[in-house]
Amino acid sequence: MKLIFATNNSHKVEEIKAFVGNKFEILSLKEADIDIEIPEPFDTLEENASVKSRTIYNLTGTSCFSEDTGLEVDALNGEPGVKSARYAGEGKSFQQNIEKLLQILKGKHQRKARFRAAISLIIEDKETLFEGICDGKIIEEPRGEQGFGYDPVFVPDGESRSFAEMSIEEKSKFNHRTKAAAKLVAFLQTLKTTPPN
Repeated sequence: MKLIFATNNSHKVEEIKAFVGNKFEILSLKEADIDIEIPEPFDTLEENASVKSRTIYNLTGTSCFSEDTGLEVDALNGEPGVKSARYAGEGKSFQQNIEKLLQILKGKHQRKARFRAAISLIIEDKETLFEGICDGKIIEEPRGEQGFGYDPVFVPDGESRSFAEMSIEEKSKFNHRTKAAAKLVAFLQTLKTTPPN
């Protein structure tokens, strides 16, 4: 089965491909020769994932999926959430997003947070949603050079290292995105084994 992953984020493509392996053929937008930026105007991860997968499905007619992720911090009532990539403002870097987050959390003892990922899969015009959650905490200063986004300041429960101090393989044991992808793969495998009506 061939699936288009409706994202321009090469880090996300790398993580998903590393997890899925050769179970399915996954094409990034670039590999599918699609050069568009899809807005994420909604207030929920699910709606943003949905609009991206629907846009690509309508454009290509090919089975596809999309993903949206948010970092939800308890002390900030779930912020930055759906605005995680634009927390410091449009066009700002993740370094600036991290700086803003750490500044707001300065002096706060409650640093519990979670990453939440929503995946929207569309096959034959039918959408299915999957969710993955990774609980952890925000540390006081960035550590590590791996990963992307908020990885340098996020330590998952059960670990002492930040995501940015882990390899992709180590991160995938905890990762919200791979948890959602595991549900996606399990669902796709049921389609492969279900005889046609």
